[in-house]
Amino acid sequence: MKRPKLKKASKRMTCHKRYKIQKKVREHHRKLRKEAKKRGRKKPRKDPGVPNSAPFKEALLREAELRKQQLEELKQEQKLERQKEQGKKRKLETDIGVELSNMKSVKEEFGQCKAKKAKASRQNPKRLYCQELKKVIEASDVVLEVLDARDPLGCRCPQVEEAIVKGGQKKLVLVLNKSDLVPKENLENWLSYLKKELPTVVFKASTNLKDKRKRIEVKKKAAPFKSEVCVGKEGLWKLLGSFQETYGKAIHVGVIGFPNVGKSSIINSLKQERICNVGVSMGLTRCMQVVPLDKQITIIDSPSFIVSPLNSAIALALRSPASIEVVKPMEAASAILSHADARQVVLKFTVPDFKNSLEFFTSFAQRRGLHQKGGNPNVEGAAKLLWSEWTGASLGYYCHPPTSWTPPPHFNESIVTDMKQGFNLEELEKNNAHSIQAIRGPRLASSILFQSTGLTNGVIEEKDISEELPKQKEQKQEGEDCEDVNTDQESVDEEGDTRAVPQEKSSDMSPAEEACKALPEESQAGEQSAPSLVLDKMTEEEDDAYDFSTDYVP
Repeated sequence: MKRPKLKKASKRMTCHKRYKIQKKVREHHRKLRKEAKKRGRKKPRKDPGVPNSAPFKEALLREAELRKQQLEELKQEQKLERQKEQGKKRKLETDIGVELSNMKSVKEEFGQCKAKKAKASRQNPKRLYCQELKKVIEASDVVLEVLDARDPLGCRCPQVEEAIVKGGQKKLVLVLNKSDLVPKENLENWLSYLKKELPTVVFKASTNLKDKRKRIEVKKKAAPFKSEVCVGKEGLWKLLGSFQETYGKAIHVGVIGFPNVGKSSIINSLKQERICNVGVSMGLTRCMQVVPLDKQITIIDSPSFIVSPLNSAIALALRSPASIEVVKPMEAASAILSHADARQVVLKFTVPDFKNSLEFFTSFAQRRGLHQKGGNPNVEGAAKLLWSEWTGASLGYYCHPPTSWTPPPHFNESIVTDMKQGFNLEELEKNNAHSIQAIRGPRLASSILFQSTGLTNGVIEEKDISEELPKQKEQKQEGEDCEDVNTDQESVDEEGDTRAVPQEKSSDMSPAEEACKALPEESQAGEQSAPSLVLDKMTEEEDDAYDFSTDYVP
């Protein structure tokens, strides 16, 4: 039995009520007009421009003019493209009696243009990182390679250092950041090991800086945090200042390094304000950023190095930014756990002894209160937490430096002496000793001993990145190739059959399907849905062709 349909409420009303509403609306509008008349029209404020006292005024005005010109050129190009497309569309509309084959070719041209634009927009972020990193190295006179003091050797990239050496008269300086997270004895050992090769600065960036762009209301003066104090800033300033005096002109200083070593935090500490974007997540900086420190020194922030996939699992876990890499938390956390001292890990995280990583993650999840539905411990959540703490700036661990110093293959004695020229090394040693005394590091017993895997290989050339594309992208490209073959070989007469039964295996197969089947089995084994995606795309193209042809029958 069907349910009776309920009638909608009527919108009728009495004339008295309707006139009353209209009267109220008129009164309200009158009131608004009267208030606006009292206020009057405010004139828009004129742009005051750049003040004469501002440093680099000419450079700023030049940059603004260039930016305006670039925007105007872009607008003109877009306008021309739009006009061309509109002209093509008009021609298609007027030439109704043109043959279907000609119409098909025009449609293919449009498809190719769209494909090119889509490929440009879907550019691999790794390539962009490499392009920006090369720009920073080329523009710099001095390059600061920032190292995490907990694993300094693992934060060095031989490929980037070799590119700096080959770049000409460029100086390379090592900066040991996060030096408050390692014991003082270990920090001194690493400093004596690294200064044999390159000038090394002990540094601790301040992480709690005010952003001058935002207004912050402070009610009471709170006690200063430990992270607010910056150590090693004076030493780095003096080192760069002494080199600038010997160099004789203004210098550009590039800051490079792996993700989460504190590149942007160092720039913010030197500038004493939050200019560069910083955060817990890895790989926040995606393009170069120029920050003038004074009239003679300009510092340039850069994106992080790209880790080579040929590295060990522990190197990939610690140095891969999740923004451009697919990182599995369980694998990453297990690799980290395998290289740490188990006894010290148990004491640090207050968990019972464990035999394997899964047992540790279950007890760690129970300890931190990470549970799934039903009360089961969230093992993956515990792995993510350990991975984030280990790559963050709060957990203290340390590595032992190698027993004997051996220069890397891209360095020799002459290069080492050239890199040290122009710097006041005696003053640097005094400043480093003063910085080590000022730092309050953890005790050796409370830190975790970590086994370093040595230098981490990186990728600096764009041609090497193209080979490292994921399999899914390759399969998508193969699907697009099959689609192109299908659009070339399809005929208008067979469209009705393909629309009716797109998935049947007919005896008279199109050349596109044969081409797809002739592809290597390895490319299709990675994703079983690739052929179905290709067929769906082919049917969409045929649908478009069918509708297009029926509209323009002469």
